[in-house]
Amino acid sequence: MHHAIFDVPDLNTFARLDELGLEAVGQRVDSSRAVIACRVVDADDWCHACGGRGVARDTVARRLAHVPFGRRPTTLQLRIRRYRCAECGKLWRQDTGKAAEPKARLSRAGAVWALEAIVCEYLSVAAVAANLGVSWHTANRAITGEGRRVLIDDPHRFDGVTVIGVDEHVWRHTRAGDKYVTVIIDLTPVRNRTGPSRLLDMVPGRSKQAFKTWLAERPDGWKQHVEVVAMDGFTGFKTAATEELPDATTVMDPFHVVHLAADALDRCRQRVQQTTTGHRGRAGDPLYTARRTLHTGASLLTDRQRERLMILFTSSEHVEVEATWGIYQRMLCAYRAPDRTAGRTAMETLIESVSNAVPAALTELRTLGRTLKHRAADILAYFDRPHTSNGPAEAINGRLEHLRGIALGFRNLTNYTTRALLETGGFKPQLHR
Repeated sequence: MHHAIFDVPDLNTFARLDELGLEAVGQRVDSSRAVIACRVVDADDWCHACGGRGVARDTVARRLAHVPFGRRPTTLQLRIRRYRCAECGKLWRQDTGKAAEPKARLSRAGAVWALEAIVCEYLSVAAVAANLGVSWHTANRAITGEGRRVLIDDPHRFDGVTVIGVDEHVWRHTRAGDKYVTVIIDLTPVRNRTGPSRLLDMVPGRSKQAFKTWLAERPDGWKQHVEVVAMDGFTGFKTAATEELPDATTVMDPFHVVHLAADALDRCRQRVQQTTTGHRGRAGDPLYTARRTLHTGASLLTDRQRERLMILFTSSEHVEVEATWGIYQRMLCAYRAPDRTAGRTAMETLIESVSNAVPAALTELRTLGRTLKHRAADILAYFDRPHTSNGPAEAINGRLEHLRGIALGFRNLTNYTTRALLETGGFKPQLHR
């Protein structure tokens, strides 16, 4: 440290007042709050109407919540001059536009800090308000306004989107009103391996019409650039995408395809359980004990799990479960195939085998076969579109669940949509750039 060179302490630089067009002229610090007295650097003493020289008349004060320093709320107390034009008599005051928005209660730096604290530090609005020394509503308005300025209202936010994902999301767990929304995700960075996915928008409801209306509102030029739409098994999303994006390829997400087979396996196990024992699964029942093992990929089974399944399948009563389990494992192998061409061929063979000549006793497989045959094109499209799945949409849903927990729930969908876009819409910190 003996080679370090230190400058004279400068409160303007430390508190970043020079970026706001302000200069510190005094300070008052106690255990609960810091107040920095400031003046506006630019005199701004020329009349905006006639260009005449203004004569200083008096000063007015303006208080702005600023970035908190030293674990205490910090307030900027601005001393603003008022002028009268000697030529035309017009009155005006010094411009503080660099320091804050008109009528704002937070400085521009304070608003940026609040937004980053919400998005990057995962603080609640209440915690941010306490750090700034303002009310909850004041902090929330500032955060929302800054978020709209830097992200939500950005006209270029939708540029470059070529792959989108669509999924449903439960935004509240109450009986009052519709609890579902449709989320639209930009999967282009994931496909191109340039970054994570991001939330594009959130619309009320989970229906074909909700997604179709959102797509219809997009410009034709934007829709022409969309190449792929990833989705789950809901046919409403498929129909809306086909009607509004006829040139785009629809891809059914592998997670949801495997989930269909897993559901068929569970229903078959439960049916056989009832048939053979006359009751639901209980501790000690072979089928119930193996319920999680049945969902594990064959290549990941331990020796103990393999032995458990071998014993389970030696009983003739469990032959239907074994047949359904075999289809489930073949599906996993198709998706895990290192060669996508071989995986596609395996999936085509699988769909063909469960779509024809399935014994009537295997009711779950017959239902699965009809579904796979109906969505075969969307399922197989995944193998032709590397790194295209709706998995990142599920990840964003998880982040939104965390957001709702921080806020202890939301009652207003508009506020929830705004916060969700800030949380998962690709916001990048600005204060420390």
